[in-house]
Formats: sequence, structure tokens, C-alpha cells
Amino acid sequence: MIQTVTIDRTAAKPEFGTSTQRMVPWLGQTDEPPFGQMAVFLDPGAQTAPDCHNQDELVVVLSGRAEVRMDGESVPVSAGEMAFLPRNHTHVVANPADEELVWISIYWPLREPAITGEPGEEQHGA
Repeated sequence: MIQTVTIDRTAAKPEFGTSTQRMVPWLGQTDEPPFGQMAVFLDPGAQTAPDCHNQDELVVVLSGRAEVRMDGESVPVSAGEMAFLPRNHTHVVANPADEELVWISIYWPLREPAITGEPGEEQHGA
């Protein structure tokens, strides 16, 4: 059966300094998918909280204009464009425009794997 999901800010909850609508896994799905997905809404002039995780991430801008910052680099990303963020790098998405920024974040694996620190201790990504 084909299921549809509407990307809708009213379905979003505060997360990471944004409004976030988690979209995967879908209702009724028995197997856990290998990736996660969320729609993210960011007000004009705002930016996300710094984020670092042990997952790769793809930011696909649907509307508005983003400024993606990571490791001292800053790149503009407009509607119809995407940016790839490799795991374990702190990043921020800012909205420098005067209109709402909306993007889809696709990240994998779905569950953040443990990161091994010093021998004999296990750490988890932030």
C-alpha cells in the first residue's frame, strides 16, 4: 500500500533549535529502515544548535536559503540544492534570509553507532 506524509510545520516539535517533523519509520512498517528522515523548519535569522553525530547526513533544501557551516567552512545552499555532512563533524545550519527555511534531513544509519574512545571505554556521539 502506498502511504503519503504531508510535510507540515504544525506536525513538528522543537528540536535542535528548529521545528522538526520526524518522518521515518513510517506507520505500519514492520522492518526498521536503514536511514532516518525529518523535515526541518527554521525561522528567518535563526540557526540550529551546533550538532555532531556519528551518522552521515544529507541536507536537501526545499524552500528558502541556508548557510551550512562546518569546520570553519560556510556554504550557501538554495532551494533545489543539497549539502552532504560527513559524520563526526560539528555543523550548524543558519537561515540568513527573511523567509522560512525548510529542508529535509536524511541521515544514516538510523541509530547512531557507538564511538570507541580510549581502550576499554565506549562513548556515544553527541
